[in-house]
Amino acid sequence: MDFRLSREHRDLQLKAKAFTEEVLFPYEMEVEENDGLSPESHKKITEQVMEWGFNATNHSKEHGGQGMTLFEQMLVSEQLGMSTGAIWDAVPQPSFPMKFGTQEQIEEYLIPANQCKRRDAYAITEADAGSDPTMCLTRADKVDGGYKINGEKWYVTVGDIADFLLVHAHVDGDPEKATVFFVEKDAPGVSIKRIPKYTHHFAFKHPEFTFEDVIVPEENILGKVGDGFNMTKDWFVEARLGIAARCVGGAQRILNVANEWAASRVQGDRVIRDYQVIEHRLADMALDIMAAKSMLYRVCWEISGPISDRKLKHARASAIKLYTSEMVGRVADAGVQILGGRGYMRENPVERLWRDTRVDRIWEGTSEIQRNIVGGQIKKRGVEIYTGWDVEE
Repeated sequence: MDFRLSREHRDLQLKAKAFTEEVLFPYEMEVEENDGLSPESHKKITEQVMEWGFNATNHSKEHGGQGMTLFEQMLVSEQLGMSTGAIWDAVPQPSFPMKFGTQEQIEEYLIPANQCKRRDAYAITEADAGSDPTMCLTRADKVDGGYKINGEKWYVTVGDIADFLLVHAHVDGDPEKATVFFVEKDAPGVSIKRIPKYTHHFAFKHPEFTFEDVIVPEENILGKVGDGFNMTKDWFVEARLGIAARCVGGAQRILNVANEWAASRVQGDRVIRDYQVIEHRLADMALDIMAAKSMLYRVCWEISGPISDRKLKHARASAIKLYTSEMVGRVADAGVQILGGRGYMRENPVERLWRDTRVDRIWEGTSEIQRNIVGGQIKKRGVEIYTGWDVEE
């Protein structure tokens, strides 16, 4: 059993590292100081995304993407996760379920999104519906010519720059008829209610949208009526693994900065890494990352190949998202402590990552929801689903 990266995978990892440091890092302080990325800067990054070949790593070359396996996507996302201000989101991965669209939908939405000519945003969460999409109240009712959508969606990440939305709604108000619709952002009845402020300074925004008698044609259904829940779950799998990869990358950058500081900061006539209390903190951070990275690489390798069971993919993605998001919280807190007052300054990447990564325990399913999923899978399948090595039953 050989766990070494192939030459091709190592080259891809190094390329993603160089892209992150050369293209994304220079914009970090712009995002921090201006609470976002300017359109001009976004345009420049987009040009580099296309030039470097990191557009739509999660979609096929046939549809204008890069056709990377999930394992390869993870190698890229891990490096992107080292950037602060979530500038990694300027490297778009159009929503996975769009690959199941009709040929017309692929040509109108997916291919342009893969080529960075359009941008999608997935609209699921509501005021009273978070990690459980079955609680959504946004509904779609059949009318002449299509469906009429009414409701409200919160935390629609990149909703400010997207030009179309993937809206999770319940046909006739029935959760059993959960359905995903393509909705143009400028369609009559679609409006941004407000753009909340958050702890992090994100490259883009997370608006709240309202939908008032929004008419969409029947051909704007992604898949068919009732497919929405499974499509959203598939989207969650990809999104959670992306979060996991970026958490590992962010944690690695925090450790790098803290380790360099500990080797140069002198207190009491010696560098602070020579104090056992600092040495132990660095050791704990490194081991946390080692464990998380081992899980991440294994799970992404499995889902890229041996695992075909959709529920098993979901189970593994929940576990790795839970572990890595809590791991980066521990590493970030330790990094801030090692850097002392400097670790609390916004000009320091450790401080920014400390704020940036806090949301990873919340979005795309809270830590509590992930534990529910893990516990439920253990109840149904036994502990071996997580502690065993076989990837299929």
